Amino acid sequence: MRRTASPLSLILLGLGTFLLVLAPLLAWYVEPRAAVTPIDIDTTAVYRGTGSYFDTGELRTVDDKRITVTQQVRGDVADSEKSGDAVWDVTTTVDTDKSLPAADPHDALEFFPNRWVTDRKTNKPVHCCHENPYFEGDAYLKFPFDVRKQPYQWWDNSLGGTVTLRYAGTKKVQGYSGYVFKGTVPPTKIGTRLVPGSLVDQPDSPQILAEEWYSNHGIELVVDQRTGRVIYAQTGPRRTLRAPGHAYDAVLLLDADKLAFTTATQKEQVKLAKKESGQLRLVGQSLPIGTAVAGFVLAAIGGALVLRGRRRPESPASPEYPPTM
Repeated sequence: MRRTASPLSLILLGLGTFLLVLAPLLAWYVEPRAAVTPIDIDTTAVYRGTGSYFDTGELRTVDDKRITVTQQVRGDVADSEKSGDAVWDVTTTVDTDKSLPAADPHDALEFFPNRWVTDRKTNKPVHCCHENPYFEGDAYLKFPFDVRKQPYQWWDNSLGGTVTLRYAGTKKVQGYSGYVFKGTVPPTKIGTRLVPGSLVDQPDSPQILAEEWYSNHGIELVVDQRTGRVIYAQTGPRRTLRAPGHAYDAVLLLDADKLAFTTATQKEQVKLAKKESGQLRLVGQSLPIGTAVAGFVLAAIGGALVLRGRRRPESPASPEYPPTM
């Protein structure tokens, strides 16, 4: 008897081997290339809370007023494709009920137009494409992919510098769990502003270059571990004016203990985090594992069939006759 491999056994063995080779490629090659910052982003995040601010109409600080921060992010697809980086135009406005809805963002209490450029894989800043401002750090509007339980340098636009945010456990937002990072900003001089001297207790000076100071009661961010998307944000900004060289605040410009994502913004961020995280999990975990299991099973079946083969009887040998005389 001799053994021959059936076509089916060879097909199963070949397909199983192919799937076993494909599985690590999905995990080590495809998944890292899928984990890139999007360039066609168009989202709006809204923070809301109560606090105090300087009312320029009344020329005094008013308390217990609703404050709304709106942050709109739009990707510049053309510049992103040209540079290979993520180029985002970001507009942040701080409004009171008096300035909402605002026809012109310049009418807001504060207005920050920015242009952020980051490496699509590492989230590191890239200094090109007319970025504004020049910024540094590890995290900005989002964290890097595959967030670790370690401190990150978060860029604070009001400060004009980075803030160290430290890991503080996990927290569920709209039923979805993320990593919590917290930090504070001590009173820091961030610039100067020309104001009437009487405004900062200097009545003998018609105009004075007052010092502008900034601090933050507390920054809390909840971040999706796989994608780095911020699903909850809370901040407590405080801005004041001081007379030059003085150690006390003369005017309170803005003070809010807690400005946080609205419920609608939380739900939208969680929805996007679930979608993006699910896509990365599919190509980096679910598909590789399923492919490897299927490959192993098919290769084992195919190999067993090849080893067993099909038993066929050998053809009988021709009988030998004595030569004819």
